[in-house]
Amino acid sequence: MTEHSRPEPPDSGDSGEAGTPGDFDAAAFEELIGAETQRDPDLAVIEAGSRTLRTQAGPPAGDGVPDRPADPEVDRALREVETELSKRWGETKLDPSVTRIKALMDVLGEPQRAYPAIHITGTNGKTSTARMIEALLGGFELRTGRYSSPHVQSITERISLDGAPLPAERFVAAYEDVKPYVELVDAREEYRLSFFEVLTAMAYSAFADAPVDVAVVEVGMGGTWDATNVLDAGVAVITPISLDHTDRLGGTPAEIAAEKSGIVKQDATVVLAQQPIEAASVILRRAVEVDATVAREGMEFGVVSREIAVGGQLLTLRGLGGEYPDIFLPLHGEHMAHNAVVALAAVEAFFGIGATQASRTLDIEVVRAAFAAVTSPGRLEVIRSSPTVLLDAAHNPGGAQAAAAAVSEAFGFSRLIGVVGPSADKDVTGLLEAFEPIFTEIVVTRNSSHRAMDVDQLAAVAVEVFGEDRVQVEPRLDDALEAAISLAEAEDEYAGAGVLITGSVITVGEARMLLRGPGRRGGGREAGDR
Repeated sequence: MTEHSRPEPPDSGDSGEAGTPGDFDAAAFEELIGAETQRDPDLAVIEAGSRTLRTQAGPPAGDGVPDRPADPEVDRALREVETELSKRWGETKLDPSVTRIKALMDVLGEPQRAYPAIHITGTNGKTSTARMIEALLGGFELRTGRYSSPHVQSITERISLDGAPLPAERFVAAYEDVKPYVELVDAREEYRLSFFEVLTAMAYSAFADAPVDVAVVEVGMGGTWDATNVLDAGVAVITPISLDHTDRLGGTPAEIAAEKSGIVKQDATVVLAQQPIEAASVILRRAVEVDATVAREGMEFGVVSREIAVGGQLLTLRGLGGEYPDIFLPLHGEHMAHNAVVALAAVEAFFGIGATQASRTLDIEVVRAAFAAVTSPGRLEVIRSSPTVLLDAAHNPGGAQAAAAAVSEAFGFSRLIGVVGPSADKDVTGLLEAFEPIFTEIVVTRNSSHRAMDVDQLAAVAVEVFGEDRVQVEPRLDDALEAAISLAEAEDEYAGAGVLITGSVITVGEARMLLRGPGRRGGGREAGDR
């Protein structure tokens, strides 16, 4: 392939289920586990092979958060779809099985086998990593389809083509296309297909119809029995694992990793972010069992250096093919730098980089342009100034710790007021404890979801963590925002004060609309943050 040729995606093949795992190689497994103790997430130490790829295409633009359709008829049609979807099992009511989604894929003609895919699981960082992968692939002139959840404002955000959410008209058409087949499967199965299963089918069908060159698919929850796991993805990405959804996935990192490693298929490449040792052990065992190749952050790839920059950070990344200096990432926090290098390694693996001894890299200018254009709405997003108001969708202790560290690093607030509205099924104490060192005061509130934590119960937990003098209770989110902004503006602090709205994707989405103006949130949000 010449330097100026367009990269060809790997052959998607026409295989069905992943191959049968081979015999377990205990010696290989012990070697992998021994290497885990030597991993350094901030320094890549192995330089693998690559090939240079070049294109003139630019990455997608915009933040990917559409408002309601301007056309009343289109808006009505979208609301009808949202209403029909909302009558199905929400994403928090689960049957750990892929039986129904497999039946639906069968009657649809297996659309998920029409293109290669990159499949992403983990506890935190999935959506940001998916958006970075999408931007990089788009920079190399590949047509992408991205499926992510949950959405911030509009349900149409969940299914993207070419870096942009499906237009409302096309989203409605995607639903109408699969509806007869959904009803057919509903009639055959013990339980009707869920909200998430129908959306997954819509995404896979829309990607096949486009058609896309590659699908970037984020799991909804877990891995093995997640509805997305009818894919046979050649690249499996596992972002950092921590405790979340413990009632469904397990109470330890190892148990959660066992569920999430189910996306790793026979002969795939696993791009593995830095993990707790017990989680890494489980994932590496799975990789050995199915003869998967493993690329580990801190060994085969990693963050070489990072510096705070205006509006983001400047990175040097070590990929599977070599070093990529002077990468500007317009997102804040060390965790975003690690998401970026995981995304880079995933795209290199997709193109086969690291599989040969040739020492060449992806085109650096394309990589720089793609990363510079990345957005991740609701992830330390500055929504207004005077005072600075930030949105972050952290909803578990791991996400909250990353967000708190990023705020401390990137913003010099003299006082920071937190607005927190979590879901009741989360580790709220751990969430609040992570934010306690950076919040001067906290305003506890709730969003409109039935899953939202009772404000009085939340206040009681907040008082235990912060003390009574630092806690204010505002049951309505709009009142909570007004109260927090007033607190930030007190004492003539000028630009030294800020507000951070967090605790749930739903809270962030609703606050985003309240602060940005006339757009109205899309429906189908019964699922909440996942």
